[in-house]
Amino acid sequence: MTIRLNKKALEQARKLVEQGKVVRDERDDWSEHAPSADDENRFIEKHGWDEYALWHLGEDPEKSEETKGRFSFPYGDFSKVHRCAVISLESRATQNDHDDIAREDKRLLAQIDEE
Repeated sequence: MTIRLNKKALEQARKLVEQGKVVRDERDDWSEHAPSADDENRFIEKHGWDEYALWHLGEDPEKSEETKGRFSFPYGDFSKVHRCAVISLESRATQNDHDDIAREDKRLLAQIDEE
């Protein structure tokens, strides 16, 4: 698996934080706050795959372009960045040796906590 950092998604996440579009929730809240499969499908139907990709810090270029499996490490709910998602994805990225994603995610968390 060759998951790479989705730099466009990272840019979007940083801009959203700068704009104050952040949910400052707790570490374990992501399981409740994460979009459901139906939410994801509706978002893709309305906005397309390129917009869907912008909500994921990981992308696997070896997977088909228009599949959910191509995208990983979501950081929000399609409208705001969730602090709990950022915390969750950092630990998963670290555990799976995606060092560039983990490093940028730590910076994103620091930005959230500074704002």
